[in-house]
Amino acid sequence: MTQGVTHGTRKGASEAPSEAPERRPGAAVAVPVDEPAQPERIRRPGDALRFVAAVAGLAAVLLLVSIAQGTATGLQSDIKGSTERAPRFLLTMATLISSFGVLAVPVAFAIERLFRKDGVRVAIALLAAVIAFVLTIVLDDWVVPVAPGGVLDSLIWGDSKTAPVHTDITPVIAFVTAVGMAGRARWQAAVWTMIGLAALTGLTASYASVAALAATYFLGRAIGHGTLYAVGTPNPRPSGTAVMNALAKLGYRPVHARRVPTPADEPRAYDVAVEQGTGRRLPHGDWQLRVVVLDRDQQTAGLFYRVWRLVRLRAATPRRALRSLRRSLEQEALMAYAVHSADARTPRLLGTSEVGTEAALLAYEHVSGPTLDRLADDEITDELLVDIWRQFQRLQAGRLAHRRLEGEAIQVTEGRAHLIHLRVGEIAAGDLALRLDLAQLLTTLALRVGPERAVATASPVIGDGTLAGVVPMLQRVALTRATRAALRHDKDLLTRIRDQILRLKPEGEAPPIRLERFRPRTIVSIVALTLAAYIIVPQLSSVNLGQLLSSAEWWWAAVGLAASAVTFVAAAWMLIGFVPERLPLWRTVLVQLAASFVKLVAPAAVAGVALNTRYLQRSGVRPGPAVASVGASQLMGLATHILLLILFGFVTGSTTNATKDLAPSRTIVIILLALAVTAGIALTIPKVRRFVAARLKSMFSGVVPRLMDVLQSPRKLITGMGGIVLLSAAFVVCLDSSIRAFGGALPLTTVIVVFLTANAVGSAAPTPGGLGAVEGALTLALTLAGLSAETATSAVLLYRLLTLWLPVLPGWAAFAYLQRKEAI
Repeated sequence: MTQGVTHGTRKGASEAPSEAPERRPGAAVAVPVDEPAQPERIRRPGDALRFVAAVAGLAAVLLLVSIAQGTATGLQSDIKGSTERAPRFLLTMATLISSFGVLAVPVAFAIERLFRKDGVRVAIALLAAVIAFVLTIVLDDWVVPVAPGGVLDSLIWGDSKTAPVHTDITPVIAFVTAVGMAGRARWQAAVWTMIGLAALTGLTASYASVAALAATYFLGRAIGHGTLYAVGTPNPRPSGTAVMNALAKLGYRPVHARRVPTPADEPRAYDVAVEQGTGRRLPHGDWQLRVVVLDRDQQTAGLFYRVWRLVRLRAATPRRALRSLRRSLEQEALMAYAVHSADARTPRLLGTSEVGTEAALLAYEHVSGPTLDRLADDEITDELLVDIWRQFQRLQAGRLAHRRLEGEAIQVTEGRAHLIHLRVGEIAAGDLALRLDLAQLLTTLALRVGPERAVATASPVIGDGTLAGVVPMLQRVALTRATRAALRHDKDLLTRIRDQILRLKPEGEAPPIRLERFRPRTIVSIVALTLAAYIIVPQLSSVNLGQLLSSAEWWWAAVGLAASAVTFVAAAWMLIGFVPERLPLWRTVLVQLAASFVKLVAPAAVAGVALNTRYLQRSGVRPGPAVASVGASQLMGLATHILLLILFGFVTGSTTNATKDLAPSRTIVIILLALAVTAGIALTIPKVRRFVAARLKSMFSGVVPRLMDVLQSPRKLITGMGGIVLLSAAFVVCLDSSIRAFGGALPLTTVIVVFLTANAVGSAAPTPGGLGAVEGALTLALTLAGLSAETATSAVLLYRLLTLWLPVLPGWAAFAYLQRKEAI
C-alpha cells in the first residue's frame, strides 16, 4: 500500500527535529503522519442496517394489511369520517400549504447546502428522489394493472381510486433521508410537517390509504438509505493529523506518527513518537505510544453477526449488540484499567480523548513485538505458554472476561505475554463467561502447539479441576468466528482437547452444556411452517368444515388408523432384515413408535437413523456395524422408493388422463436436465467433489459388507425387503382411506405416485417430521390429480393426524419405557 505523509515531510521515521519549538498543551500542531490516503467516500454499515430495517418495515406493512384487511378498512373509514367533520377551511389551508411546502422546503434546504459547497450530498439525494419517483410510477401504473389481485392490491382502499404508494411523497422522503439533516432540528421539523400535511391531504381526498402511506414511508426510507450505501457518503473520519492534535490535548507532544495496518473491521491504530519531558514514564525506542482510534461510523460494523450471536447464544449477563461511540470508549477504557489493576500484563492506558464529533482515541504505552498468531513455531516455548496461562489466571481471579482470546489478542515481547484488544471485554463476569474464555484460550493454543502442550502447560497454573469444568464448553458454537474457521482444517481438535483433559481428571467427563437458545435449523423450521400455513390456511378458509365432518365416512378413518399402526411393524421388519444379529420384534416395534415422538424435534430421516443406531448399540451391536446396518436399510429403502416412483409414475401417466398434470412435462424434463448439468459441473470442482465423497462415505461406510451378510440369509433379505414394501403399502392405504373418508376417489396408482412424491419431499425437508413440506406437496398433488381443494385439504389433514400427531403420545410413552430399560 502506498504510504503518504500528511501535513509536512520527514526524511526518516526515527529522526527528530534539532530544535522543538515551545508548545502549549492542546495547541494545534502540524505533526507528520505516515498513513495511506483516506478514501473520499465510504460505505457506512449504519446505512445498510437502516436499509434492511426499512425493507423489514415495508414487508411488515404488506403482511399486516394482507391478513388484517378488515381492520385496515375500518381504520381508513374512521379517519375519513373524522376528517369530514373537520372545518373545511382548515382542510383547504392544509392542502394548499402541503402542496407548496412538500417540495419547497426540500428545495430550499438543497439551495442552502449548495451555498455551503455541499453539492455532492445534494446530488446523491436527488438521485435517490429520481429512483423513488421512477419506482413509484412503475408500481402504480404498471405492476398493479399487470398483476391484479397481487400483494400491492391490499394497499388500495375502496373503489381503486387510491394508489398503492404515494407518488408525490415517496421521492421527498427518499431525498430527505439521503441528504441528511442530523443536527438541523428546524429543517427536520419543517420537512416532516409538510410531509405529514401531504399525507393528511391524501387521506381526506381519498387518494391514499393508511396502509399505502405507511408503505410509502418505509419505501422512501429504504431507497434513501440504499442509495447512500450504494454511492457512499463523504468520509467523516478525522485525519491522522487531527488525531495527533487531539492527543496533544492530553499533554503529550507528538513529533511523528505512522498508521499501523489493521483489519477492515478493526479500529485504526497509530504508533506515535513523542517528545520527552512530559512528566510521564514512557518506554524508550522509536515509538512511545500506541493510539487506537474509534470511528463513529465503525460502531455498526458486524452488527448483524453480533445480533445473531446475542439472540442465538445463552449468556449469563445481558450485552448490547449496538453501542454508541461514547459507550465503546468507556467500555474499553474501563476494561483496560481493570486488567491493569488485576496485575495481568497489558499495555498501560495513559489517556482518552474525543477527536471532534466523529471519533475518539485511547492512548496506550507502546509495546513492541509480534502477536501469537504471527510468532514462529519454534519461538512458542513452554515457558511462554505458562506465562500466557498466568496472565489468564489473573484475569479469572479478577472476574474479567476477555471474550476474544485469539492469537492476535496475545502480544509477545521478549518472551513475555501481553493481553491486548480489550474492547469487547466484560468486568464482573459470570461463571459462564469465564469458562467460555477458558475454552477459547485452550482452543487457540491447541491450534498452534497441539492439545497435548496446551493442556499440559495449563494444568499446573489453573488446576485440573478448572480444566475439567471446561469440558462441557468445548463446542464450536462457543468459539469466535475466526477460531471456528480454523477448526475446519482440524475437525477433531476439540475432541482431542477433551481427551487430554480427561486423562488428567477422568471423573471430569460431563455432557456438553446447551449454549444455544436455538439452532439454525429452527429458523428453517419456522420459515417452512409459515409457508405451509400461508398455503393451507387460505384453503381452509374456503372449506365448510361442519358440512365435511357431518358427511364424512368415519369408518374409512378407522381403516387409515389401522394402516398407520401397521407402518410401525413394517419399519421394525425393515430394520431387523438388515441386521444379522437377532433383534426382538416387539421391542423393535417400540423403537419405531418412539421415533414418531423424536421426529417432532428433528427432521424425520435424521431422527429415525439416530434412534435406530442407538438401539442397535444398546442391543450389543458394535458402533461400526450398527451404523452400517441402519445405512444399509436406508439405502435399500431409498432405492426401492425411487424404483416404485418411476414404475407407478410411468403406469399412471400412460393409462389415465385424470393425472395428466402429474405426468412429466417438458418443463419438468428441462428442470431435471438443468439440475443434472448443474450437479455435474459442481462435481468437477475438487472441493465440492471431496465434500460429497466425504459425506457419502460417512453415511454408507461399511454398507456393502453389511449387505453381503444379509444376502447370505434369504430369510433376512425377505424380512427386510418385505418391511420396505409393506411400509409404503401401509402409508398408501392410510392416504387412500383419508381421501375416501371425505367422499373423494382416485385410482390407486395415482395415490401411490402422490404418496411417493410427498414422502420424498418430506424426507428432504429439514423440518421436524417434514412439517409444512409434506402438507404442501400432498395438497398440491391431490388437487392436480383431480380432487377439489376442500376434499384434498381435509384428506391431507386427516392423513397427517393419523400418521404424525396421534402416534406422538404413545411414542412418548414408548420412548420413556425404552429409556428406563436402557434400550436406547
